Amino acid sequence: MNSIVCIKRVPDTETRVRIGPDGKNIDPSGVKYVLNPYDEIALEEAIRLKEQAGSGTVTVMTVGEDDSKETLRTALAMGADEAVLLRASPGMDALPVARALADAIRSRDFDLVMFGKQAVDDDNMQVPPMVAELLELPSATVVVGLEVTDGRGVARREIEGGHEVVEFTMPAVISAQKGLNEPRYPSLKGIMAAKKKPMEEVDVELGAPRLSVEAITLPAERSGAGFKGEGADAVPELVRMLHQEAKAI
Repeated sequence: MNSIVCIKRVPDTETRVRIGPDGKNIDPSGVKYVLNPYDEIALEEAIRLKEQAGSGTVTVMTVGEDDSKETLRTALAMGADEAVLLRASPGMDALPVARALADAIRSRDFDLVMFGKQAVDDDNMQVPPMVAELLELPSATVVVGLEVTDGRGVARREIEGGHEVVEFTMPAVISAQKGLNEPRYPSLKGIMAAKKKPMEEVDVELGAPRLSVEAITLPAERSGAGFKGEGADAVPELVRMLHQEAKAI
């Protein structure tokens, strides 16, 4: 069972984000970067499928700069066998990134290409289906259940108000949703072993982006709310606000 897991280096969701001086990017100083949480789920599933099959490889791949090596090493420590860094400086335009990944994947031997359903920094959810289209492969997104047997797969997808079950032939592209599994933590043995695992580095050209960021702004601060009176005395004012201002009743 050979899987390629595409991952991304993202700011930790607990990081307090500040806007940079140019007004178009976040200030990287003091920001902790981590492996995208949804990609951890995809990686865990790829490792489990390999363990169930008893053979195969798990390759992690990312488009990024040299600082993405740390993220790749984290994935290797979790249990991936090898890593590929497609060295470039990706922006907000998802299509050049998808093309770079598809070009790198196309010549490799694989059964599944796996992603997290989205990156928590831009929340675009575009790259997985784009890669599937470029590779002309079947795709299942927001997957919360996956079974693979005899070259075919059955995926349970999360949709609004329920689940959808789809069947596909492999090779295929999958994007993982929370609930598919519980990712493992890197062990000390895994961290030490990751230092010896191969990491391929390839310079890629993304080309001119078609999408650019004009400005980033923080959400407006919410205005404070208060009530007149305390306890039972505040109830009439609360009812009035819910009825006349919030239109909730």
